[in-house]
Amino acid sequence: MYAVVETDGKQYKVAKNDIFLVERLKSKEGSEVKLSKILMAKEGNSLHFGNPHVKGAHVTCEVLGHVRGDKVVAFKYKKRKSEKKKIGHRQDLTKLKVKEIEIAKG
Repeated sequence: MYAVVETDGKQYKVAKNDIFLVERLKSKEGSEVKLSKILMAKEGNSLHFGNPHVKGAHVTCEVLGHVRGDKVVAFKYKKRKSEKKKIGHRQDLTKLKVKEIEIAKG
């Protein structure tokens, strides 16, 4: 069983006991988060597609912690203008572990 979940405009394919990183959520470490924007779910041989989301379906995740992503460097340069600009950015992320995928029957 797996599901495709949407959070913060990004999509993630998750299965039970998967650990994945999402954009920073306002949840405390050790708490549970319920993701209800399920775009697609597969259970056995049956596929459930949403329009745009599967009704009554949700994924329960445990918050493992908050981390920072790798540094991304943006370097801007204009030739013959003596203009250089170096910018670094690290994204705040939340580490989640999937505890349960629930799909409504019917």
